[in-house]
Amino acid sequence: MEPEPDLDALLRSLRVWDTELPDFDPRNTPAAPLPLFTQWFAAAVAAGQPEPHTPSLATTDAEGHPDIRTVMLHGADETHGWHFASHAGSAKGRQLAAHPYAALGFYWPSQGRQIRVRGPVRTAPPETAHADLHARSTGALASALVGHQSEQLGSYEELERASDAAWERAQHEPDAAAPSWTVYELTPDEVEFFQGDTRRRHVRLRYRRTTEGWVKELLWP
Repeated sequence: MEPEPDLDALLRSLRVWDTELPDFDPRNTPAAPLPLFTQWFAAAVAAGQPEPHTPSLATTDAEGHPDIRTVMLHGADETHGWHFASHAGSAKGRQLAAHPYAALGFYWPSQGRQIRVRGPVRTAPPETAHADLHARSTGALASALVGHQSEQLGSYEELERASDAAWERAQHEPDAAAPSWTVYELTPDEVEFFQGDTRRRHVRLRYRRTTEGWVKELLWP
């Protein structure tokens, strides 16, 4: 039997942002958060950050307890905010139906950057969800056709059978419908940009929506 790793020693051995990080001057930022998000996202892609389009999504369950998981960003625009998708019957889908307010957290360690987005969530029209699903890969369609997300699974073999059938259908019916597939649109009340600093003088810029438009505020790290 292999010896159990020493978690405390491993944690103490790790270094954060032990590299050159980009500068961030909050005085030279756009009036709204989406253009800055797009700039930072493009910079993360250019820096080789793995999967920069996979934020953490935080929701609240029926008892008021927080829940979190990783999702894929499907887009963002000024009108509808940040978009992600899931099955309406999944845990996140049920939670959003009961409490339509959520937060997204992006973390790009290659540049020491985080972006936090939170606000109310609404579902897009079914035709939007259909178009979203069929703009993706055959594998994405097959996964959606399997369905049953977050339900209890009797055995892995049951999943294999359902997946094989879904892949076959996706390949023969590339326009097949997955009625429970839902696109969610998070329209932000707040968007925070965090730039890490090796001397721990982190820059935090928060955009807060008001009746007059976006207000920009600096926060202590």
